[in-house]
Amino acid sequence: MSVQMTSGPSIGADARGRRLESWKEIAAYLGRDVTTVRRWEKREGLPVYRLLHSRLGSVYAYTAEIDAWRDKRAPAPSSDAVEVGPASEVVRSKTHLRTKAALMALALALAGSLFWLVRERSAIPPASASGGIRSLAVLPLQNFSGNPEQDYLSDGMTEALIARLSSIHALRVISRTSAMQFKGTRKSVPAIGKELNVDAVIEGSVLRSGDKIRVTVQLIRADTDEHLWSGTYDRELQDVLALQSDVTQGIAGHIESAVTGTKRGPAVAARTVAPYVYEAYLKGRFALHKSSRAGLEEALLHFQAAVDADATFAPAYSGLAATYSALGLVFYGKPPGETRPKVIAAARKALELDPELAEARVTLANALQKDWHWGEAEAEYRRAIEMSPNDAAAHSGWADWLLCQGRTEEALASARRAQELDPQAFNGVQVGWILFQARRYDEASRELRTALTMEPNDPMAQWFLGFALIGAEHFDEAAATLEKAASLSDRSSAVLGVLVRAYARGGRRAEALRVLDELHRRRQRRYVPAAAFLQAYLGLGDTEEAFVWLERAAEERSNIVQFLKVEPFFDLLRGDPRFAEFLRRANFSPEEVAKAPA
Repeated sequence: MSVQMTSGPSIGADARGRRLESWKEIAAYLGRDVTTVRRWEKREGLPVYRLLHSRLGSVYAYTAEIDAWRDKRAPAPSSDAVEVGPASEVVRSKTHLRTKAALMALALALAGSLFWLVRERSAIPPASASGGIRSLAVLPLQNFSGNPEQDYLSDGMTEALIARLSSIHALRVISRTSAMQFKGTRKSVPAIGKELNVDAVIEGSVLRSGDKIRVTVQLIRADTDEHLWSGTYDRELQDVLALQSDVTQGIAGHIESAVTGTKRGPAVAARTVAPYVYEAYLKGRFALHKSSRAGLEEALLHFQAAVDADATFAPAYSGLAATYSALGLVFYGKPPGETRPKVIAAARKALELDPELAEARVTLANALQKDWHWGEAEAEYRRAIEMSPNDAAAHSGWADWLLCQGRTEEALASARRAQELDPQAFNGVQVGWILFQARRYDEASRELRTALTMEPNDPMAQWFLGFALIGAEHFDEAAATLEKAASLSDRSSAVLGVLVRAYARGGRRAEALRVLDELHRRRQRRYVPAAAFLQAYLGLGDTEEAFVWLERAAEERSNIVQFLKVEPFFDLLRGDPRFAEFLRRANFSPEEVAKAPA
């Protein structure tokens, strides 16, 4: 059924449901490719309207009318559709894979369960050399609910699907941050595939209406825009929990089959979690990714609500650990003594409940490293990478661990791997930091300037560039760069400490002392990291005060102490026997102490 008109119908629009504005949206809603949907419109009366405003015109349809057409459509014995059971799931592809996806799963349950409920993992053999798919990006699932406040649901499901697919060893999966930059984009799939350097993408949608939720996903070859597989799942809210494991296995299993030609075995039976627990958890994830102090505080409330409602839900503890870890960064200024015990406790609880949570292992490893438990941290990083080889955060954390041990070439390789997996989140900033620690100042500056072309207002990149410019003795440029970093970070104490060094080494001692005085006055009102004063007195060349603040930094387990072995700015102290004692306190072995730069 096709209706041509010069203007769209206005009567009864609400009763017709949401309006789909293109063939692509109609196809996504039905979980099929555009070619099939057009054939249905021509041969089977799919209700599509045409708005003729040019030679080509445009099409649209209404969801309620499509639902009614689908309900009335008799299943035909063809390659287009196969009915399978009461909670039918039909898979389609160009040949025998082309089947039709059917119905149903609560998106709230699905998002968490994509990585929480399916336990079986295995190494998948590589795809064939001809036409094989070895790299994949999950584009942000569209929120078709008509309510922007439901974005946490579609974004949470996107993140969960990425996490689930990252466990496939033969597949490189682009991480969340790089995928989320394409939210709402009008770029074509081939253009996105070229930009991310992937063979295929997954796109889809989430539609929530009252107590019903529909999730649609499609696997598309990036270079040709060919649709390889799609699946659509609908569920009643009250029925979803018992079926959630089947749904998650259906998505991950069919994607794995289409990608590698290998099917997984059956999933381990799922545990049930109340929808409101999942919802609190997903809202926590959404707030966590806002990358602001307010967002982190909001995330804590949501994760804590999930834990309070269900003390056995491991992902919520992992979310708590990640949030406390972020709050302990110098830009947010929470004391390590306040946040790090909470990080370790929450991460250990998450792993006690679910040993397969790679995120919790990475967070735990990071906290153990900052507490100088090097062997335990190493074991956790290695296990996380084994479990989830496409986890960019795991490779990034491992790079930090290697750097702290002075293994800079290995650290660079691991950081580059993180950058490959998530070029948006790991856009060269960590690589620049490692190069600075390796005393390769010009290379560090080039890497950081490249990162700043993509994110010119990134305070971390500006801060690290300030380090590198000081190392290269470009003191005026370093001061200007650090002034900008201070402005972008609400005059972070950590940035001000390094700014003191830039001023002092550049012959602007009065300005250096003015900033140092600002730090001391701030300390009378609130917490200021000991590392800020340590950097300041190192820059002023005051050895005795530097040791005073190094002691305080060690007492509070400051993040800076993990870099004692490698950071160039500690060179002022290295010839003093007291410095070797600090290295021993930080649990560096005698051999490592002896090999530390002099």
